[in-house]
Amino acid sequence: MSIQKVNLTSALISNDQLEKLRGVLPEAFSENKIDWDKLKAVLGGQIDPRMEKFSFTWAGKSDAIKNVLIPSKATLRPAKDESVDFDKTENLFIEGDNLEVLKLLQKAYFEQVKMIYIDPPYNTGGDFVYHDDFKSPLKSYLEQTGQTDAEGNKLQTNTETNGRYHSDWLTMMYPRLKLAWNLLKPNGVIFISIDDHEVHHLRMIMDEIFGDENFVTELVWQKKTGASDSVTISTITEYILVYTKNNQLPENIFAKNKKSYDPERYSLSDEFVSERGKHYIDNLDRGGLQYSDSLNYPVSCPDGTITYPNGRTEYQKDGWIWKWSKQKLQWGIENKFIEFRKSKAKKSGWAVCYKNYMFVDNEGNKTERAAPLKNLITDILNADAASNIKDIFDSNIFQYTKPTELIKRVISFVEMKEDDIILDFFAGSGTTGQATLEQNSEDSQKCKFILVQLPEQTDIKSEAYKTGYKTLADVAKERIRRVIKGYGDNPTPISAGFKVFKLGQSNYVENQFEYDPEKSEEENQTAFSTYLAKAKQSSLFPKVNDLDVVYENIVKEGLSLNSTISQNKLDKNNVYQVKDGDRELLISLDAKLDKDTIKLLTGKEYKDKTFICLDNALDDTAKANLDLHLELKTI
Repeated sequence: MSIQKVNLTSALISNDQLEKLRGVLPEAFSENKIDWDKLKAVLGGQIDPRMEKFSFTWAGKSDAIKNVLIPSKATLRPAKDESVDFDKTENLFIEGDNLEVLKLLQKAYFEQVKMIYIDPPYNTGGDFVYHDDFKSPLKSYLEQTGQTDAEGNKLQTNTETNGRYHSDWLTMMYPRLKLAWNLLKPNGVIFISIDDHEVHHLRMIMDEIFGDENFVTELVWQKKTGASDSVTISTITEYILVYTKNNQLPENIFAKNKKSYDPERYSLSDEFVSERGKHYIDNLDRGGLQYSDSLNYPVSCPDGTITYPNGRTEYQKDGWIWKWSKQKLQWGIENKFIEFRKSKAKKSGWAVCYKNYMFVDNEGNKTERAAPLKNLITDILNADAASNIKDIFDSNIFQYTKPTELIKRVISFVEMKEDDIILDFFAGSGTTGQATLEQNSEDSQKCKFILVQLPEQTDIKSEAYKTGYKTLADVAKERIRRVIKGYGDNPTPISAGFKVFKLGQSNYVENQFEYDPEKSEEENQTAFSTYLAKAKQSSLFPKVNDLDVVYENIVKEGLSLNSTISQNKLDKNNVYQVKDGDRELLISLDAKLDKDTIKLLTGKEYKDKTFICLDNALDDTAKANLDLHLELKTI
C-alpha cells in the first residue's frame, strides 16, 4: 500500500513544463525522459544549427535559471492582527522575499493576474538587499532580513566597482520576471519602472522572457522639471516598459481614456443647443489634405446656389476638399447636424458648417471620440509623492516612492474587469495598494491587489525608524490602513481591507533540514535520514498554530489564499473544511482519528475529495479504507 504524502514544497515548475511538452510532442519522449535526437527530428528545420546567433547572457545566468526551477519549501503564515477585515477582504499583503513568494503563488494563481506593476530596485551602485542563494534560498532570506550592523546600516551593496555590477542585478531580476510571466493572464500586461542605468538590459531580458513581439511601448515619465545637481545634462525622466503576455489576442488589452469622453458633449437636445449656442461650428471645407476627387463635389445651399469646397461656385481641382464624404454630409443635413451660414468671404455666399460637438463615422453613426493613450507623461511629478506621504503620515516618513497618481494613470491604461488582480512584488511603501483602492473608489471597480514586500529594515537614522516603523513592509501596511481609514484634511474612508501573510519556515520537520552543498548527495541523504529519525512528528504541532498548518496545505495544494476556512466537528474529531470555488480540502490535525469519523469519511458526501491528516492518526487498515473512497494524503 502506497499512501500519498502531503506536498512539502511549492509546485515543481519543470514538471509542469515537461507535461505541456509531452502533450504537444509525445513522440519526443523515451522512457519518461526527453530523447534529444527524437526532439530534433520532430522539430526539423525549426532548429537553428548555427554556432553564432544572437543571444543575451551574463555571469550568473545559469544560476538564475536554476532558481526558477527549484521549488520553495517555505510557507505563508496569516497575521490577522496586522490585517484589516481579514475574513472578508480579498486583497493580499505578503511580507517576505518575493522570489520565494512568487514560487508559492504559482499553482493557485497561474494565469490569474491581469496586471503587474513593479518598481524594482534601480542598479545605481547603492544598497542592494536582494541577494539570492539558489542552493539555500530560505536560509538566505532569513539571514537577509537581519542584515544590518549596530548602527542600522545595510551590510550589502552593489557598487560599480563590483566586477559583476550589472550581472548581479540581472541575476536577481530574471527568475522573478519568469515567475511573473507564469502568473499573468493570456490577456495580461506588465509595467516595469526603470531608469537609465539598466533600461537597455531590462529590454533585452524582457524580450527573452516575454518575447519581443509582445513589447508594447516604453512610457516616458517626466518626474521633475529641473535637475540643478547635474554636472552634464539634466536627467528629468524615467521609463516604464510595457509588455503583454500575448499581443496577438483579438481583444484590446488597453482601455480608452475614459475621462476624455463626456456623453453630454454629443447631446443634441434643445436645452444643450440653447445653453451652448447654435453656432459652435467649423467649416467643412479645408485644404492641406491629400486630394481626393470624391471629396470635391457640389452641395445645394438653401437659396438653390451651388457651392463647392471653400465656397467656390464651380468645380475646380485646386486642392480644396470637403471634410466629410457626400453620403455622410447628406446624412448630417437630414439630421440637422449641418448648418448653412451666410458668408461674405465665400463666393457662393454660404459657409457649410457642422456642430463641433458631434462626431459621426462615414456611415453617419454617432462615435465616441476619446483621446488616444500617449507614451509621454508630463503632468505628474515626483514631488507629488512626497506631498501625498506627508498627508497620510503627517510627516515626511518616507521619501523614495512613486506618485500614487502615476500608478493610477498606469492602471487606467488597462481594460480592467470586476475581480481582476493587480500584482506588485516590489511593493515598497505600498503605492500600488493605495492606487488600486483609490482607483476602485473613483471608477466603482472591484479590482484586487496582491502586494509582496521584503521586510527590508529602515535606516536607523530615518524618520520612519524613529516613528516606530522598523521595516519597509511596516510602512506599507500602515499606509494602506490609513488610506482605508481616510487621511488628510477631508478624510474619505474606503470600504476595503487586506489580509497580511508572512513568509516563514515550513511547519514540517522534513523541510527544516538544510542540505550541505559541500557534501555529496549520498552524505546528505544519510544525514537527512538521521535527522528524521531524531525528529518526533508529535512535537511539531503543540508548538504550532493549527491555522498555520492549514494555510501551508492551502498554499502547497494550490488553493487561493482567499479560500474560506471553517472548523467543524466530524463525529469526535476536529476537521478544517477549506473551499476555493469548486475545490475542497479537508484537514484534520488530531493525533488520532476515531473509527466513527473514518466511517463518515467513506460516505458519498466525501467521495474523491482530498483529505489530509497525520500519518500516525491512522492504522494501516484505516488508511487502506479511506484511500478507496477519497484522495488521502498524510503528514
